[in-house]
Formats: sequence, C-alpha cells, structure tokens
Amino acid sequence: MDGDGVYGPEALVGWDPETQLGRPGEFPFTRGPYPTMYRGRLWTMRQYAGFGDAETTNRRFRALLEAGQTGLSVAFDLPTQMGLDSDDPMAAGEVGKVGVAIDSIEDMRRLFDGIPLGEVSTSMTINATAAILLLLYELVAEEQGVPPDRIRGTIQNDILKEYIARGTYIYPVTPSMRLVTDIFAYCRDRLPAFNTISISGYHIREAGSTAAQELAFTIADGLAYVEAAVASGLDVDEFAPRLSFFWNAHNGLFVEAAKFRAARRMWARLMRDRVGAEDPASWRMRFHTQTAGSSLTAQQPLNNVVRTAYQALAAVLGGTQSLHTNAYDEALGLPTEASARLALRTQQVLAYETGVPEVVDPLGGSYYVEALTDRLEAEANELLDRIDELGGAVAAIEAGFPQAQIEEAAYREAQAIERGERVVVGVNRFVDDDETTVEVLKVDPDAERRQVERLRALKARRDADAVARALDAVRAAAKGDDNLLPPMREALRLEATVGEVSKALEDVFGRYRG
Repeated sequence: MDGDGVYGPEALVGWDPETQLGRPGEFPFTRGPYPTMYRGRLWTMRQYAGFGDAETTNRRFRALLEAGQTGLSVAFDLPTQMGLDSDDPMAAGEVGKVGVAIDSIEDMRRLFDGIPLGEVSTSMTINATAAILLLLYELVAEEQGVPPDRIRGTIQNDILKEYIARGTYIYPVTPSMRLVTDIFAYCRDRLPAFNTISISGYHIREAGSTAAQELAFTIADGLAYVEAAVASGLDVDEFAPRLSFFWNAHNGLFVEAAKFRAARRMWARLMRDRVGAEDPASWRMRFHTQTAGSSLTAQQPLNNVVRTAYQALAAVLGGTQSLHTNAYDEALGLPTEASARLALRTQQVLAYETGVPEVVDPLGGSYYVEALTDRLEAEANELLDRIDELGGAVAAIEAGFPQAQIEEAAYREAQAIERGERVVVGVNRFVDDDETTVEVLKVDPDAERRQVERLRALKARRDADAVARALDAVRAAAKGDDNLLPPMREALRLEATVGEVSKALEDVFGRYRG
C-alpha cells in the first residue's frame, strides 16, 4: 500500500487466489457459502420484533409478513430471557418492555396465532432459556400439524457471549454448556431442519469490540461449543452443519464486508484442520446479520436510515444469509410500525433495485478488500492464539480476558468521538439547533397487568399435581446425565411456566453470580 491510501498488486505479494479465495460454495468459502449466492436465492429478510404481550407482537408479525418480510425474528422481554415469570416480583416494571412476554405454551400459541409455522422460519434471540422457548415453539408447531422436519428456524443459544458482553445468564458455565449440547442432540434426533445455535458476535461488537475482536471472540466461543459437543459424545459432522453465526454490520463499509469474508475462511480452516470435521457442510459458515444498534443516534434520527442502508450493503457484499435492518427510531424507543416497515423497505430496495445481488462476491479480487480480509484474519488469529494459551474460550472468559479487551476498545472509541477524531454526524459535527421530533412507540401500560392476570388464571386452572411431578422429573434429569429436553418438554406441555422450569434447573445447577 502506498502512503496515499492506494492499494495495488504490491498489497498482495505472494498471495494465492486458490488458497485464499477458491470458488463460491467451495473451501475455504471466502467468496460465499453457496455457488450462486443471491442469484439462486436472496437472503432472508428477517426483521426483529417483539413487545408487550403475545397478541400485540402477533399483529406486528402479521404486518411485517404482509409487507414482504420472509422470516420472523422474536425479541423476548428481560424476564423471559432471565427465566422469570411475569408475576415474579423481580419482573415488575420489565414485562413486555424490550420484547414480548412469554410465560407458557398459552402465550406461544397466541404469539403465532394464524401464522403457518410450516411455511415460515423463525429466529428467536434467546440464550439462558433457549431450550424452553425452542420446546414451546415445537409444541405449538405440532399443534398446527407441522411435521418435525418442516419446523425451521434458529435459536441464539449462545450463552458464552452472555458472560462476555450481555449478562442474561442464569446458571454457572458448566451446566449452561450442558444445555447447549443437549439442544444439539435433541434437534439432531427430532428437529433436523432447525439451527441449534447462532453463535453471536453481534453483542460483542455492541459492547464496543473492534471488528477483529468480534471475529476472534465469537469464533473462540464457536470452537468451545463444538469441543463440548464432541466431548459429550456427539459426532461433529452430525451437528456442525446446523450451526450458524450472528454478526454485526457496523460502520466501515469495506471493513465489515471483509470481516464476513474472513469469518467464513477462518471457520472453514478451523473446522477442517483443527476439529477434523470431514463433511464440507461442517466447514461452511452460514450467518445472520443485524445492522449496528450502537451506531444509531437519538440526535437527527432520520440519519439512521442512511447508516442502516450502508450497513445492510456491507452485509450483502459480505454474503449474509439473512438480515435485520434497524429502524431509525430505535435510539429513542421500540420501533413504530411505520419505522419498522421503512427498515424492511431498505432491504427490499437493496435486493430489487441496486443490482448488487446479481453478482457473486462482487468485491472478490479487489486489492484493498483482499488485503483487508487477510489483515482481519491475521489479527483475529493472534487473539485466538492468546485465548488458546489461556485454555480456551471458557477459561479466557473466567479470567476476564475478552471482557478487558472489549472494555479497552470501547474506551478508545469513546475518547476518539469525544475528541472529534471520529466524526458522528449530528452528534459531534453538523449539529442542528432545531432537532427533528419523531413519533416514539409507547408500550401499553396496562399490558403487564393483563399478562400477570392471565398467567395466574393459567396456574389456577391447570393440573397442579401433574405439573409438580413433571418439574420433579426435570430436577431428576438435571441431577443425572440424561438429555434435559424431553422432561422439560413434558412439563411445558402440561402448562408448566418458563419461570417454573428455569427454577427447577436452578434448584440443581445453582445461579451464576458473576
């Protein structure tokens, strides 16, 4: 590279396109996981939604599907994420605020009322209680008559990143990892089309990591899940093809596109050469992308439409399999129906008007992009080596290594913005005195009361003795080595609640205090 920012052949001296690129759909998958990419099938447009109660979110889902969305993505409220029922004193004031409240199979039925689960795929952003929400989804799909092999979707189920960056954990690390691998085994046997985990760099990046840190820490977590599953007796080529990833599309168009390309290549090499997977489907990284919530500004919020469009472009240039575009008002509150529709239209314009999907890996062979892809891979591998020296992802998390690295990166970024070295339009440059006001969605303040009343009514009318016996069976399974999901499924079928099943596990596993 010349000092003037010009990249030429000298940036790729000794660079072998066969080794570093290959062809799309072939090892090392730098150019994409499938040969024809979007020429064969567009990415899934999967807008994230959830607030208030199940009926309210169901209406939003229906509106998005009618507007052309091709997959559902569920946001759950904090009590559901933390394994608390809506009537728990610790849930007060949080029910339905940042996602939909789901307490029981009754709520899950309402959430998907009139939505054919055999025809749509559903992503659920849920971690500590991932097994519970997966089982509720399976039960409702079965009630609709959907065969198990047509139940499609993804659960996040990435508990390690909760200890690193987000905090919605319940149990200590070891039993949490058992739940993850039990889900792998359960879906291998019962739900073959369901993606068992979405290994998430998104929240790592939202916490302030760099692109290289997002790569390294996420892939390290992925390796930890693979190693734990193999140690539990699973064959890597039986579960690895259902693994998926979840990346952040941040600012920096070319950096982000290069990051996605590097991620695929790193994973392919690690799975083939380090793990020893033999099926090429086990080497192939498939991923969902969400535009960067942390980049949205409350000042001049309409600027967020532009930010999100460029971030979405980076995700598509990098070869994502599904995409969520943030609404412009999310720095102020939950998106309104109008702002959510505009976010979806942003994807549709990209898909149908720009011509970008007509070419497979249009950035392939760019001196700059290839050099950037190599650099990000090298930086991420240096961090992976340090994690290996610490004993792997779990040991590194327990030592606080990724947390400290992210905190330092976030501090440097905040300082750069404060000093004006990094421009944020409308915040530290190009500031308007007259701010544009936008409508902010307000969750019905009466929704929490209704949710609690319905939950108490369910608890009063169900077969309490049968539920108690089923919860005892969950505790017994937790004390042994059997897969936890079958007894959990039976308890949920009998109308045990999310909080009750979580508490049964906590009685045996204990609670992680951080």
